[in-house]
Amino acid sequence: MAVPQSKDQLLASMEKSWLTLQKKLDRTPVDIAFTPLLEGHASGTTMSAANLVSYLLGWGQQVLYWHQQEAAGKPIDFPATGFKWNELGKLAQKYYSDYADITDWLTLRAKLEQCYHALVTLVESYSDEALYQQQWYGKWTRGRMIQFNTASPWNNAASRLNALLKTSTAAN
Repeated sequence: MAVPQSKDQLLASMEKSWLTLQKKLDRTPVDIAFTPLLEGHASGTTMSAANLVSYLLGWGQQVLYWHQQEAAGKPIDFPATGFKWNELGKLAQKYYSDYADITDWLTLRAKLEQCYHALVTLVESYSDEALYQQQWYGKWTRGRMIQFNTASPWNNAASRLNALLKTSTAAN
Protein backbone atom coordinates (compact mmCIF):
# COMPACT_ATOMS: atom_id res chain seq x y z
CA MET A 1 0.00 0.00 0.00
CA ALA A 2 1.26 3.47 -0.88
CA VAL A 3 2.23 5.92 1.85
CA PRO A 4 -0.97 7.65 3.00
CA GLN A 5 -1.38 11.28 1.94
CA SER A 6 -4.76 11.99 3.53
CA LYS A 7 -6.82 11.20 6.58
CA ASP A 8 -8.96 8.70 4.65
CA GLN A 9 -5.88 6.97 3.27
CA LEU A 10 -4.31 6.82 6.73
CA LEU A 11 -7.44 5.30 8.24
CA ALA A 12 -7.65 2.79 5.37
CA SER A 13 -3.98 1.87 5.79
CA MET A 14 -4.40 1.44 9.52
CA GLU A 15 -7.48 -0.74 9.07
CA LYS A 16 -5.89 -2.93 6.40
CA SER A 17 -2.71 -3.42 8.44
CA TRP A 18 -4.72 -4.05 11.59
CA LEU A 19 -6.91 -6.70 9.97
CA THR A 20 -3.87 -8.48 8.50
CA LEU A 21 -2.18 -8.43 11.90
CA GLN A 22 -5.30 -9.78 13.60
CA LYS A 23 -5.43 -12.75 11.21
CA LYS A 24 -1.84 -13.64 12.14
CA LEU A 25 -2.48 -13.17 15.86
CA ASP A 26 -5.62 -15.33 15.62
CA ARG A 27 -3.51 -18.13 14.15
CA THR A 28 -0.73 -17.83 16.74
CA PRO A 29 -1.00 -20.85 19.06
CA VAL A 30 -1.53 -19.82 22.67
CA ASP A 31 0.97 -22.46 23.79
CA ILE A 32 3.83 -20.67 21.99
CA ALA A 33 2.66 -17.05 22.40
CA PHE A 34 5.00 -16.44 25.34
CA THR A 35 7.96 -18.46 24.03
CA PRO A 36 10.82 -16.36 22.59
CA LEU A 37 10.95 -17.73 19.04
CA LEU A 38 11.28 -14.50 17.06
CA GLU A 39 14.25 -12.24 16.39
CA GLY A 40 14.02 -9.36 18.85
CA HIS A 41 14.03 -5.66 18.13
CA ALA A 42 17.50 -5.26 19.66
CA SER A 43 20.46 -6.93 17.99
CA GLY A 44 21.17 -10.42 19.31
CA THR A 45 17.89 -10.77 21.21
CA THR A 46 14.84 -12.95 20.83
CA MET A 47 11.25 -12.21 21.67
CA SER A 48 7.91 -13.94 21.91
CA ALA A 49 4.72 -13.14 20.05
CA ALA A 50 3.55 -11.64 23.37
CA ASN A 51 6.63 -9.37 23.38
CA LEU A 52 5.76 -8.35 19.83
CA VAL A 53 2.23 -7.43 20.91
CA SER A 54 3.69 -5.53 23.87
CA TYR A 55 5.96 -3.64 21.48
CA LEU A 56 3.00 -2.65 19.31
CA LEU A 57 1.02 -1.68 22.37
CA GLY A 58 3.93 0.38 23.67
CA TRP A 59 4.26 2.32 20.42
CA GLY A 60 0.52 2.84 20.16
CA GLN A 61 0.43 4.20 23.70
CA GLN A 62 3.46 6.37 22.90
CA VAL A 63 1.62 7.98 19.97
CA LEU A 64 -1.39 8.62 22.21
CA TYR A 65 0.90 10.07 24.90
CA TRP A 66 2.54 12.45 22.42
CA HIS A 67 -0.89 13.85 21.64
CA GLN A 68 -1.92 14.03 25.31
CA GLN A 69 1.25 16.01 26.02
CA GLU A 70 0.57 18.34 23.10
CA ALA A 71 -3.06 18.86 24.17
CA ALA A 72 -1.87 19.74 27.68
CA GLY A 73 0.54 22.32 26.23
CA LYS A 74 3.55 20.32 27.37
CA PRO A 75 6.64 19.59 25.28
CA ILE A 76 6.74 16.21 23.58
CA ASP A 77 9.75 14.04 24.30
CA PHE A 78 10.42 12.14 21.07
CA PRO A 79 10.61 9.19 20.82
CA ALA A 80 10.03 8.68 24.56
CA THR A 81 11.31 10.17 27.79
CA GLY A 82 14.82 8.90 28.43
CA PHE A 83 15.32 7.47 24.93
CA LYS A 84 16.84 8.76 21.71
CA TRP A 85 16.00 7.65 18.20
CA ASN A 86 19.19 5.57 18.08
CA GLU A 87 18.05 3.65 21.18
CA LEU A 88 14.90 2.04 19.80
CA GLY A 89 16.11 -1.45 20.71
CA LYS A 90 16.26 -0.36 24.36
CA LEU A 91 12.85 1.25 24.03
CA ALA A 92 11.49 -2.03 22.64
CA GLN A 93 12.87 -3.82 25.71
CA LYS A 94 11.04 -1.28 27.91
CA TYR A 95 7.79 -1.96 26.09
CA TYR A 96 8.23 -5.71 26.59
CA SER A 97 8.77 -5.06 30.29
CA ASP A 98 5.83 -2.65 30.58
CA TYR A 99 3.39 -5.44 29.73
CA ALA A 100 5.30 -8.45 31.10
CA ASP A 101 2.81 -8.82 33.96
CA ILE A 102 0.07 -9.71 31.45
CA THR A 103 0.46 -13.45 31.05
CA ASP A 104 -2.85 -14.16 29.33
CA TRP A 105 -2.70 -13.99 25.53
CA LEU A 106 -6.30 -12.87 25.07
CA THR A 107 -5.97 -10.15 27.72
CA LEU A 108 -2.83 -8.80 26.06
CA ARG A 109 -4.51 -8.82 22.67
CA ALA A 110 -7.57 -7.06 24.10
CA LYS A 111 -5.32 -4.26 25.38
CA LEU A 112 -3.84 -3.91 21.91
CA GLU A 113 -7.32 -3.77 20.41
CA GLN A 114 -8.34 -1.02 22.85
CA CYS A 115 -5.23 0.89 21.83
CA TYR A 116 -6.07 0.44 18.14
CA HIS A 117 -9.54 1.93 18.65
CA ALA A 118 -8.06 4.87 20.59
CA LEU A 119 -5.61 5.49 17.72
CA VAL A 120 -8.42 5.44 15.15
CA THR A 121 -10.36 7.90 17.32
CA LEU A 122 -7.26 10.09 17.51
CA VAL A 123 -6.85 10.17 13.72
CA GLU A 124 -10.57 10.82 13.25
CA SER A 125 -10.27 13.87 15.53
CA TYR A 126 -7.91 15.65 13.12
CA SER A 127 -8.58 17.26 9.76
CA ASP A 128 -6.66 16.40 6.60
CA GLU A 129 -4.89 19.74 6.99
CA ALA A 130 -3.75 18.99 10.55
CA LEU A 131 -2.61 15.50 9.56
CA TYR A 132 -0.90 16.16 6.23
CA GLN A 133 -0.61 19.85 5.32
CA GLN A 134 1.85 20.96 8.00
CA GLN A 135 5.02 19.69 9.59
CA TRP A 136 4.54 18.34 13.07
CA TYR A 137 7.84 16.79 14.10
CA GLY A 138 10.90 17.85 12.16
CA LYS A 139 10.12 17.32 8.49
CA TRP A 140 7.33 14.86 9.25
CA THR A 141 3.61 15.52 9.27
CA ARG A 142 1.41 14.31 12.11
CA GLY A 143 -0.19 11.75 9.80
CA ARG A 144 3.19 10.37 8.75
CA MET A 145 4.37 10.10 12.37
CA ILE A 146 1.19 8.23 13.27
CA GLN A 147 1.60 5.92 10.27
CA PHE A 148 5.28 5.29 11.11
CA ASN A 149 4.23 4.04 14.54
CA THR A 150 0.98 2.19 13.77
CA ALA A 151 0.35 0.73 10.32
CA SER A 152 4.05 0.29 9.49
CA PRO A 153 4.95 -1.74 12.60
CA TRP A 154 1.69 -3.67 12.33
CA ASN A 155 2.73 -4.75 8.82
CA ASN A 156 6.18 -5.68 10.07
CA ALA A 157 4.67 -7.64 12.96
CA ALA A 158 2.37 -9.54 10.61
CA SER A 159 5.40 -10.55 8.53
CA ARG A 160 7.29 -11.68 11.63
CA LEU A 161 4.28 -13.69 12.81
CA ASN A 162 3.88 -15.21 9.36
CA ALA A 163 7.44 -16.53 9.58
CA LEU A 164 6.73 -17.89 13.08
CA LEU A 165 3.54 -19.57 11.90
CA LYS A 166 5.38 -21.24 9.00
CA THR A 167 8.03 -22.53 11.41
CA SER A 168 5.56 -23.70 14.05
CA THR A 169 3.41 -25.39 11.38
CA ALA A 170 6.48 -27.15 9.96
CA ALA A 171 7.45 -28.30 13.47
CA ASN A 172 4.01 -29.83 14.09
